[in-house]
This record gives sequence, structure tokens and C-alpha cells, in this order.
Amino acid sequence: MAKQKGGEILVGLDIGTTKICAIVGELTDVGIDIIGIGTHPSKGLRKGVVVNIEATVASIRRAIEEAELMAGCEISHVYTGIAGGHIRGMNSAGIVAVKDGEVRDADMQRVIDAAKAIAIPMDREVIHVLPQEFIIDDQGGIKDPLGMAGVRLEAKVHIVTGAVSSAQNIVKCANKTGLNVNDIVLQPLASAEAVLSDEEKDLGVCLVDIGGGTTDIAIFAGGSIVHTAVIALGGHNLTSDVAIGLRTPQHEAERIKQKYGNCLSSLVGKDETIEVPSVGGRQPRVVGRQILCEILEPRVEEIFQLVHREIQKSGCAELLASGVVITGGATLLSGMPELAEEVMGLPVRRGMPRGIGGLVDVVKSPMYATGVGLVVYGARNTDRSMFRIREENTYKKVKSRMKEWLQEIF
Repeated sequence: MAKQKGGEILVGLDIGTTKICAIVGELTDVGIDIIGIGTHPSKGLRKGVVVNIEATVASIRRAIEEAELMAGCEISHVYTGIAGGHIRGMNSAGIVAVKDGEVRDADMQRVIDAAKAIAIPMDREVIHVLPQEFIIDDQGGIKDPLGMAGVRLEAKVHIVTGAVSSAQNIVKCANKTGLNVNDIVLQPLASAEAVLSDEEKDLGVCLVDIGGGTTDIAIFAGGSIVHTAVIALGGHNLTSDVAIGLRTPQHEAERIKQKYGNCLSSLVGKDETIEVPSVGGRQPRVVGRQILCEILEPRVEEIFQLVHREIQKSGCAELLASGVVITGGATLLSGMPELAEEVMGLPVRRGMPRGIGGLVDVVKSPMYATGVGLVVYGARNTDRSMFRIREENTYKKVKSRMKEWLQEIF
């Protein structure tokens, strides 16, 4: 881990569809100070998945260089996020007998191993095993059972799996820039670390992270994560709709969306106009701003309808007492919380990174939620070993296990 006077340096690398963002945090006695940030447009991803390694490596390198310059330190280890339509979440449970009548670390490890012993296809990798609650002799709702007396220990966990190839490509891109990946973190889980309060997680909340290529959902209840999902729609789809609808280049569509966009056409005056550059050297045109809003509104509505359907499907709709928190770069669009409330019938707020020091004004935007969240996640899990992709050669794995087993016996 990079070191600098004062404390340990943690780096969150958010490899997104529209931008790559490196956020440098320093651990202090009172919390985390953000001391550096680097962003660069992302070229090699589509819907959250790497499709061009060289382009992604070049973008990562530029973002890291910028962050290093601002923070005044060398970056060697990062926590990086993963998203995409290949992500699947499921709930599982495991039961073990407690040795010596008192729960120890080994018992907790065994019960989590028992809970994650589910059939997973060879092309998928377990990214997270997130304990929801422990049950000792029918006594439920236990968060930390260490040292408690009992004879039977049960664990309920949420398991997140992803495509091995996608995880490998992310690690490969980071390694090619000379970085080691400490851990790969599910993006909505990282965003939740930055924007949600403990009270919201206890009462029940749905986090909706609308990025460039994907919309990530994480539902929390009773302080634990109960459901995760990824919808392959995001801010990039809005930009494409504007580009096609107004017949303008993609980069101009993005600029127009950010500057004049609104999700509710009712909030825009009928006489407001915007200048739209044309393609192929034609003259710019002047169109009503309301036309732009009429292009954006149906697509945003569709995204929130899909989110609402996912909430209903998960069976957690009754648990969301705190409502919905929306974050991610696409949520900077005016009128989005109001439209989300209208579609889902739940209270909605925009989530900004909170509980951090340092360059707060710079990162106080929904677009940096994942990057800041990765730093916070890293601070809470610094003792975790480096992320390893599942060994491809099963023979090697069996051989090493047999060797260990024989050494234990003799």
C-alpha cells in the first residue's frame, strides 16, 4: 500500500462506461480524508464490461497519473468496482455444530463456507459473500456471534457472483498499468458505503446507482443487504436517444443533455429554445427545449419502471421505510428525483458522498459515489487478502490440497 506522512493511502478505481475515476483517500485518526482525484473519459467499456483492453488501460493510466499528481504519492494498490448485466445475487443459508459450546472464528468461517457451498457454473466467480444475520439455537438477528454460547450456528448470507472473464479483464487492465488489485467490489455495494446512513440501512432502503452503461440496484433491510440486481440501461442510453432524436453528434448530445436536460417536460417553459449542432457540416438548428425533455422523460421513466419491477420481484417492497436513494452521474439530470417518486410511489432523494474529509467540495457529487465508496470499503476491509481469480488448472488445486492434507497427517 502506498505510504505518505500521516497515514495509510487507499485508492478507489471506478472503471465506468463513460469515465474512469481514481480517488485517493488517506486514513486519519478521525476517518478518511480525500487527498487526490483523477478522471478521464472511458473508451474501452460497454454496459460496464471491458470490450477493449488497450483503450481501457490508456484511460486508467491517465486517471491514475492525474490522481498521483494531486495527492503527491505513488499509487500501487487499488480497490476496483465491477458491474454489468452478468452480475447475479442470491440468498443462501448454512448450518454447523459449534465446537466446545462457544462460537469462535473457525466456527464462523465454517458456517459461511457451508452457506456458500452452492453449485456455481464454471464460468462464474463468487465476488462477495455478505453475512445478513447469524442464528444461534433459534435465536436470530445476531450480527456478531463471536464468543456467544450455543450448540448450533446458522448463517444467512447474500452471495454475489459474476462472470470470471469480466473479473479477469478488470484485473488484467489494472495489472497492465502496474497496479495490484486488492479487491473487486460490486459497484452498488461501494456506492452504498459512501451515500447511505446506518439508519437508512436499518429501516430499509433501495439504492439505485445510475451510471453510464448500467443501473445497479442494492436493497438493504435490517442493516444487511438482501437483494442486488443490475439493469443494462444507463445515462449512455439517454445520450443516444438525444443524438438520434435531435440528429446531432454523440458528444454534442451529451453536452445538451447535461446543460439543458430535464426529466419533467412540465417544468420547462413552452417558449424556451436551444441551439442544436447538426451533422455533416449542416447549419445548426434551433429547437424547443421541451422537445429535448420529451425525448428524455420516457427513457428515464422506463429505467425507474424496471427498478420498480425489480423491487416487486425481490419481495422487499414492504421493507423500504426509508424509500429510495438515487446516485450516479446520470442522476444529476434535473427533475429525476421527482419523476422517480412519481413512478415508484416511494420517497426519493439524491445520494452524495458523506462522512469524509479533505477535498469534500470536489467529490460532493453523485458521479463520485462509487469512487469514494471504494475507498471507504477499502478502509473497512484493509485486512483482506489480494483478489485472486479462480485457478484455471483444477489439477494444480487438487494437488496442492492433497499436499497440505498429507503434511497435516504426517
